[in-house]
Amino acid sequence: MKIPTGSQFRELDTYTIEHELIESIDLMERAAERLTLAITTRWEPPTDIYVFAGPGNNGGDGLAMARMLAGEGYRVRAWVFNVGRGLSPDCATNLERLLQTPEAEVTEVTQSFDFPDIAPTAVVIDALFGTGLTRPLQGGFASVVRSINATCAHIVSIDVPSGLATEDNSYTDHAVCVHAHLTLTIQLPKLAFLLPVNARCVGQWECVDIGLSKEAIRDLATPYHLIEASDVTPLLRPRSAFGHKGTFGHALLVAGSYGMAGAAVLAGRACMRSGVGKLSIHSAQQNNNILQISIPEAIMRHDVSPLLVTRSHDLLGYQAVGIGPGLGTDDQTASALYEYLSMSNDPMVIDADALNILADRHEWLTRIPRGSILTPHPREFERLVGSMSRSYEMLCQAIQFAAKYQVYVVLKGHHTQIISPTGRVSINTTGNSGMATAGSGDVLTGLLTGLLAQGYPPYEAAVLGVYLHGLAGDQAASSLGEHSLTASDIIDYLPHAFGLLEE
Repeated sequence: MKIPTGSQFRELDTYTIEHELIESIDLMERAAERLTLAITTRWEPPTDIYVFAGPGNNGGDGLAMARMLAGEGYRVRAWVFNVGRGLSPDCATNLERLLQTPEAEVTEVTQSFDFPDIAPTAVVIDALFGTGLTRPLQGGFASVVRSINATCAHIVSIDVPSGLATEDNSYTDHAVCVHAHLTLTIQLPKLAFLLPVNARCVGQWECVDIGLSKEAIRDLATPYHLIEASDVTPLLRPRSAFGHKGTFGHALLVAGSYGMAGAAVLAGRACMRSGVGKLSIHSAQQNNNILQISIPEAIMRHDVSPLLVTRSHDLLGYQAVGIGPGLGTDDQTASALYEYLSMSNDPMVIDADALNILADRHEWLTRIPRGSILTPHPREFERLVGSMSRSYEMLCQAIQFAAKYQVYVVLKGHHTQIISPTGRVSINTTGNSGMATAGSGDVLTGLLTGLLAQGYPPYEAAVLGVYLHGLAGDQAASSLGEHSLTASDIIDYLPHAFGLLEE
């Protein structure tokens, strides 16, 4: 699913009006009908509805909804704020229509405004600004937003919570953005909804299809995409009935200093669950017994050191290498990482302590094989490129990093972002807070390494692996709950995730 920018949404509106022979007021009416349906399916009449409408087309949507909800038996009160350059033509038309609806009470605010007392059982509809805002809210509108947030009512924002920008909120004061419980966004999601800094403003969100031109959406060029099951299912390759372990690749995991064997175990078990044919693990000598017992299917490649990974192994015969989980950052381990980077011409999966080693040795970043998959969480990524305060800034930095080093960056989080060297950003939709637990990233590393070893191109491996990882976590959470989820549970439910895609 495409994620257009705010300006592109306005272009979609214009294209639909021009090419489908529909007046803008009629498109607004269609939008209001479908937005109203989303309200009536959640709350029954005679619920109290309070509509706060701005002077633009977002306000026009809200006023049209007020009229329709009043006609359905809801107790509707609406305020339209006409305090500047006047109302947009379609907003003005809908104000006239609402004034002719006796069931609704409407007030046009031109100067002073007393915020009403609103019961907790009421629904507040925020239709102040939508995508049209280009600067932080100030003055009277900021006061209105603070009053809306202070209510105990259910808050529903139309298209975008007022005060929030569709992409870059680096300079947004989130205290004067509407804190919606539900955002009914028009047609397609906005990038801001998928960034953690905006979560308290957006709440739950739902796309409402208002029938914007499918042709225009198809032809829309945007770097941002939301990963859905329909995107992932075609990537999963059927397994040959005549295949053997050599057919499905040989992966090497470089993981586990002494005392961190668990990271190697989790990555190794996940790698085996990926469908890979063979797995070797290069680890510290003293991890041998743990790994042999925990993953009897794996081949051990012992380091000369009992405690650390200090030297590289020959990469002949391996289709993919994953490196980093539980390695530690000792200088000898760093030397081994450098050797692996220098030896490999094929994409690798680089995670955890391998990233931390690189963060201290920026000159080594050019050694990373092109097409490699780096899987940092936000703090690890900050160590690579420098600290930053906003999630949008981090995304922009990740886009630049991926292009500079020609790698894929898997920026882990609730909506994990997969950034390609060409600037494409694919945002994951699976996963849950139960996966925010030690070892979850090691599982992803093993899964991605196994997919690469089977011949999946890096982008396909990243998208498929991240989606499956989250889907396995969702399946585990549905059975076990989010509170008690462990990384091992994600591995145990990987077969269920593969099964869902195969179905």
